[in-house]
Parts: sequence; structure tokens; C-alpha cells
Amino acid sequence: MTVSILLFLPILAALLVLLFKNETAKHAALFFAVAELGIALYFLSGFVPDASFQYVIDLPWIQDFGIYFNAGIDGISMVMVLLTTILVPLIILSTYQHTYKNARAFYALILFMQAGLLTVFTALDGFLFYVGWEAALIPIYFICALWGGQNRIRVTIKFFIYTFAGSLFMLVGIIYLYLQTPGKLYDLHEFYNAGLDAAHQSWVFWAFFLAFAIKMPLFPFHTWQPDTYTEAPAAGTMLLSGIMLKMGIYGVIRWLIPNAPLGFLQWQNLAIILSTIGIIYASLIAFNQKDGKRLVAYSSIAHVGLISAGIFAWSVQGVQGAMIQMLSHGINVVGMFFIWDIISRRLNTREISQLGGIAKVAPNFSIAFLIIVLGTVALPLTNGFVGEFLLLKGVFSYNIWFAAVAGLTIIFGAVYMLRMYKNVMQGETNQLTAIFADITASEKLVLGIICVLIIGIGVYPQAILHISEASVVKLVRSVNQNFANSKF
Repeated sequence: MTVSILLFLPILAALLVLLFKNETAKHAALFFAVAELGIALYFLSGFVPDASFQYVIDLPWIQDFGIYFNAGIDGISMVMVLLTTILVPLIILSTYQHTYKNARAFYALILFMQAGLLTVFTALDGFLFYVGWEAALIPIYFICALWGGQNRIRVTIKFFIYTFAGSLFMLVGIIYLYLQTPGKLYDLHEFYNAGLDAAHQSWVFWAFFLAFAIKMPLFPFHTWQPDTYTEAPAAGTMLLSGIMLKMGIYGVIRWLIPNAPLGFLQWQNLAIILSTIGIIYASLIAFNQKDGKRLVAYSSIAHVGLISAGIFAWSVQGVQGAMIQMLSHGINVVGMFFIWDIISRRLNTREISQLGGIAKVAPNFSIAFLIIVLGTVALPLTNGFVGEFLLLKGVFSYNIWFAAVAGLTIIFGAVYMLRMYKNVMQGETNQLTAIFADITASEKLVLGIICVLIIGIGVYPQAILHISEASVVKLVRSVNQNFANSKF
């Protein structure tokens, strides 16, 4: 069995979902998403974490141009496959309390997007990687534009322009690397061995960096994010924050630094500076947010800034921290946006100042909310702690002052997240919150799974770290060898 089944099943599922009526389409989409998770777990059961690529498919596609349908899974890809296949069914299940106009198109787009995401995370051919990158962008554009909030068109156009412009820079970089390979191939390993000098690698670095920095998003390329997260429908926000932004982080690890190690060496300091600025900037803005969903959006920018800093510090600890934190951040941020979706749906507001006392009338909801908040602020024995500890250790090994600044994300995050929880859940109920109903069966299932993952990964993170360790060590050592051999 090859990875192709993971890539094509969501496409087939999306086409089938379009044939069903709206209510049935919802159940069908969930069935296929769970089936995709089952396949991913089957792959995981037979996966050997030895840094090799497994379940590989490598077939001629457009052979005259050196393009192959080449995809496979190593430890780094496996973590991203698990992230995608775990979160998509949870996101679909989270929509069960919503009624969407033309729901079959809505759920078909989610499945199409899943196919694009998995293509990005498994592609070993530069052209295939780009196809997956764009294939993931198109469905989320329509999800936001058709089912988003009042300002959805203006915000979605801004999002599309930002991300598409970044994609064009990346395409130029991919084509340039293709032209430098001896056999004129888009193969990832051919790119790694292109042997460019430091000056040319510097240009390649920026071609990829702009695309990935916009997608993550990294300061100062982040301005599309808060508006898009706020105006997108809840499921769209979860897809964007939980999975799609990880495309940029994964791209840095797999396609940016190994393809242009000497270019990275020239601009490493700037990349870490931008990452740490983003941490402080987003945290300070989060303090002043009155809309709960917008607060979580800025919190996400701060957390991604720390992940980015850990990667650009380029050590085994930093990259391993990024791997587990990508998974943890995806789980936590989907949980946070689902929490605010529940509040918004019941009370028709996300204004924190209008809330209070919800814990008194919805105890199950309050417990789930608290566990997700604690995971987000990286309390020990929750999933957020291990990743942030390793990331800070990675940054510390690069520069103690950068680590000191980056570490503020933990302090700031604890302050604004716990203050948000206090203002929303504690105190006395008011006329609005007194009628808040506790969570339903489907909401309990989504929040229950998220809480189990938060605690489970926090208690035993080695299960995730072991998957990616060999691949991370091999990649970091390979890039470091390029540093050692260079005359730059």
C-alpha cells in the first residue's frame, strides 16, 4: 500500500459527498474523514521511525518536464499526516450543530482541502508540492467567501492576494532549483544536492521564505490573519489555524532550510528576530482584544512565532519541539475556536465583557474550556508544555537573549488566557449568560477527544517525539554538514 490512498480517498469522498443531500452529506463527510484517519493509523502501525521514506509512490507524471508523482512518509511527514487526519473529522463533527446552505458543497470543499494538505505534507517532488499547496488554498477561499461573516468578501480577497503572491515567489524558487539540477528534475533530493553557492542560495531562501512566512503567518506578513480568522466560519477558522498554517512551518523544515542552507545561514538572525518580534507584538495586542475569537487569533500568532524561532535556531531540540508543538497547537487552537463557536452560537456574541458566570450553569463546558486553556498556556503535564520547553531550549542554545524574549510568550499567554477564562466563566451570571445551555452529545465528543489528547500527549510526549526523532536528526545533521563544508 502506498501513500496514494491517503491523497486520493478525500478527492473521491468529496465527489461522492456532492451526490448526497445536505444532512446526509454531513454524515458521509464524517464517515470518510474517519476512514482516512483509520488509514493513517494503519500506516502508523507499520511505520519504522528510521528516517527513511516509506509507503512511497513514484510514477512518471509529466515526464518531459521531469515531473513525477512522487510522495512518501518519513517521521516528519507522519506527524503532519496524523495532525491532518485527526483534526479533519473533529472539525466536521464540530459543525453538527450548524445548518449550512448548500452543505454538501461545504463538506466536499473540506475534503478537497484535506487532499491538498496531505499532498503538501507527503510530496517529494517540487511540482507536486506546489500543486498541493495551491489545491489546499482554493477550497478554503470558497469556504470563507461563501459561508463567512459580514465582511467576508473583503477579508477573503486580502487573504487570497497575500497567500497567492507568496505562492508565486515559491514557484519561481522551485523552477529555479529545477533548472539547476543535472537531470532537470523536481525531485526533492535533487534540489538538496543542487550545489548552489551562497549568493544564489540567498535568493532561493527569500523565494521560499516569503511564501512560508505569509502562510504561518510570521511578523510582519501576518496582517491577513486576524481578520480572516474572525470572519471565516468556525470550521474554516479551525482548518486555517489548526492545519493550514502548519504548511508554512513544515515548508521551512522540509523545503526552505535544506534547499538553501547557506542562504539560511546569511539570514538566520533576521528570521529569529522577526519571530521574536511577532511573539511580543501579538501577545501585547491579545491583551487588548474584546472579541474572544480575535484574542485566540493573536494568541496563535504568538505561539507560531515561538515555533518559528525554535526552527530557525536549527538544533535537534528546536526542530523536535516544533514537531510536537505543531501537533499540540493544532489540537489546542481547534479546541479554543470550538469553545468560542459554542459561546457565539448560544449567546450570539463573542464580546468578553458581556459574559461571565457560565461555569455555574454549564459545568461540563467549563471543565473542557479550562483544560484547553491550560494546554494553551503550556501547563506541565499538558501537550503545550513539552513543545514550548524544547523550543525554548533550542532558542537558548542559539542565543540566551532571544530565549529570554521568546520565553515571554509563556508569561503573557498565561495572563491573557487565564484572564479571559475568568471573565467568561467565573463570577455571577447575567441576563444573557443565565440561559447558557451545557454542551450537547456531539460537542462533548469533540471536546472530550481534544481534552484526552491534551493530557495524553502531555503525560507521554515520547510517543510523538519518537516518530519524528530519526528524521529530524538526519535532516539537522545534513544541513549542519553543509555549514561545515562551506567557505561562507
